[in-house]
Amino acid sequence: VQLQASGGGLVQAGDSLRLSCLASGRTFSSYGMGWFRQVPGKEREFVAGISWIGGSTNYADSVKGRFTISRDISKNTVYLQMGNLKPEDTAVYYCAAGPGYTGNNERRYVHWGQGTLVTVSS
Repeated sequence: VQLQASGGGLVQAGDSLRLSCLASGRTFSSYGMGWFRQVPGKEREFVAGISWIGGSTNYADSVKGRFTISRDISKNTVYLQMGNLKPEDTAVYYCAAGPGYTGNNERRYVHWGQGTLVTVSS
């Protein structure tokens, strides 16, 4: 199983950015997909989750109304559209996959991709 995250970069506060996570190596139809983020020295935190089939979503309160998680089944790709970015959104963002789970407990996610760095300048 491989999850390949991409799309990070340096942006200014108020800008938008879209992250992508390409999933391969197995069928993910029974899985939930999640995005987490981590700042050095801090714990990894949940950002958003989506069910592969059905598309139900969960969001952390800190990103509700600004971020949107979606998936393209035909491309085996999950996206995180980030809007109105703030300096506090600066972090390494990780995508993850967990059987039938889209919540904030990272222990329920069994596959993880490498991170992609998002830096938001003020």
